Amino acid sequence: MDKIIRGVHEFQGHPFSEKESLFSELASGQSPRSLFVTCSDSRVVPNLVTQTNPGELFVIRNAGNLVPKYEQDQPTSEAATIEYAVNALKVPNIIICGHSRCGAMGGLLALDQLDALPVVQSLLSKETAADRVREKNPNASAEDLLKYTIQENVLVQIENLKTHPCVTAAIDEGRLSLHGWVYQFETGDVFIHSDRSSSFASVRESGEAFA
Repeated sequence: MDKIIRGVHEFQGHPFSEKESLFSELASGQSPRSLFVTCSDSRVVPNLVTQTNPGELFVIRNAGNLVPKYEQDQPTSEAATIEYAVNALKVPNIIICGHSRCGAMGGLLALDQLDALPVVQSLLSKETAADRVREKNPNASAEDLLKYTIQENVLVQIENLKTHPCVTAAIDEGRLSLHGWVYQFETGDVFIHSDRSSSFASVRESGEAFA
């Protein structure tokens, strides 16, 4: 805890003063460029990976970067955040960002070993990415199964996003794009899904850019 408190003092010194005019502007409102949905994993730092300033990313974080399907009678914090980002803040992009060595996806591949984490086990038991991957790759190694499940999970969550009325309406209006990413924290690389090739490619190769 001491290290965290020291960090707050340090932030209030040089880092805050360096961007004091930005924080002053943000006091009057925000206009983020993207809704960034990613894992709670401490090794994933969205603003560091994207080199964005405060105010540029609206963020949802949870175990496994999950987006629950829309259910009108069972609202979730994720659904409320998505609705606010799309309809109130008018974000032009939503990024679902998985990451390498994801513990949640490892758990999804071994649900029977999660008895000590019943809430996690129950949450993940509803997810379909692992079953899809096993069906497509019956002879894959454990390492490849995890890699493919991380990727497939990103695509599943994009499917879930499309069940939210605010998302489908914004897409139909041409004001919202959805993006699937996987961040490899060991190398710093980001892999972006291409609908044209139905695969993930390094951002260095994809050349993807968005407003």
